Amino acid sequence: MPSRRIWILLAAGGSAALMLGALGFQYLGDMPPCKLCYWQRYPHWAAIGIGAVALIVPLAALTLLGALAALTTAAIGFYHTGVERDWWEGPASCSAGGASGMSADDLFAQIMAAPLVRCDEVPWQMFGLSMASWNMLASLALVGCWIMAFRRA
Repeated sequence: MPSRRIWILLAAGGSAALMLGALGFQYLGDMPPCKLCYWQRYPHWAAIGIGAVALIVPLAALTLLGALAALTTAAIGFYHTGVERDWWEGPASCSAGGASGMSADDLFAQIMAAPLVRCDEVPWQMFGLSMASWNMLASLALVGCWIMAFRRA
């Protein structure tokens, strides 16, 4: 059975791999992230940092903190998936809103204030799942790695 150190490397390395993939889509694939995409990245950065510290300081609580970071990005990925599939509305600052009842000036102001990348549009998908959905699934697997590291502590 792999050691605690191996599980931490898998968990933190998995977050690092997901971040490299996201940056590759952004800079090589010319797919700039939306607001929710950025929100999903912050817990991954935290998990990478937690993993680096956990390799040096053998505190079991750090592995639980890493699991919480991975679970947080999975939850944001689930929320983002729901926004993309119109299960619920996303943040007003990055989702489409209705124009009914708006004056021409209000509509123009909304258009001018709209972000360049909308959260409710899917720029890329594989097997019917968007990047947000894949991030959620991969992050849930990383939660499992963090929990295995905790169990080995």
